[in-house]
Parts: sequence; structure tokens; C-alpha cells
Amino acid sequence: MTDHQSSDTELTKEQQILRIMQTVLTDVARDTNTPPGMKHPLTDRTIQGIRDCLGLIVARQQELAEALGEQMNMRPRFIDEPRKSDAVVPINIDALRKKPDA
Repeated sequence: MTDHQSSDTELTKEQQILRIMQTVLTDVARDTNTPPGMKHPLTDRTIQGIRDCLGLIVARQQELAEALGEQMNMRPRFIDEPRKSDAVVPINIDALRKKPDA
């Protein structure tokens, strides 16, 4: 969700559908997760289908965001984590100092 999209009421019907589908598919993956060494209850074909669906959902969400001039900020971040626009560029102080004439 972008910064100025604060609720589902501001999303288009397609965006709402994509979000719900993404949530359900990730919940299915999470709910059926098995410890290493145990047989997964879903077939390899079903697992691949879920991956393919999630990939298509994300691709469409990116297309919609781009068409609306919005950014996809889906990666969670800590409140105190600097944004890319807040990044501090290191400067070599020694290079800025005037060197005495030789």
C-alpha cells in the first residue's frame, strides 16, 4: 500500500481483488508449511501454481501502481530506518582540505 492509500475503500476493485488473492495464497502457503524432512501436503504442481499466481499478482500490482504514478512500497521497514531519499552521502574530509603549496 502506498503512503496516500490508507484504506481499501480508496483502492480500485481490481486492486482489492489482487490484495485479497495475494493474502489468501500466502495464508495457504503459511498454513501448510511443514518442517524440513516432512512431506508437504500440497503437490509440487500446486505449490508451483501458487508461486506463479503470486508472481502474476505482483506484476499486475506493479503495472497498476505505475499507471497511477505510485510507488510499490511493500517492503516493511522500521520507523527509524532511513529512506533512500534520506541517505547520507559520505564525504572525504581530507580531500576537501586545501593542501599547502609545496
